[in-house]
Amino acid sequence: MDDQTRIELEAAAFRALREHLMEKRTDVQNIDMMNLAGFCRNCLSRWYQEAANARGIDMGKEEAREIFYGMTMDEWKANYQTDASSEKQAAFKKAFAENVGDKG
Repeated sequence: MDDQTRIELEAAAFRALREHLMEKRTDVQNIDMMNLAGFCRNCLSRWYQEAANARGIDMGKEEAREIFYGMTMDEWKANYQTDASSEKQAAFKKAFAENVGDKG
């Protein structure tokens, strides 16, 4: 497989993941994803931002999140985010420290 085809397939897989998380599984909370998998929608938007920045594109966290989410974080939270239990919040602190640390 040539590099261009690989890049196109990787991009298609990323778009499918984004669509799945943003359109089909809005019921899955970021905190649950982070606690189970060590990443969430915010991580994906941060990786998008980091890729843009590495290529000389000036993009901040909020802009990257709005691009990834297709709406502002305030809109996402109002539409889809639910309250997390104290147990989930404690697990999140551990998962965040292990997977994101001071990068977040």
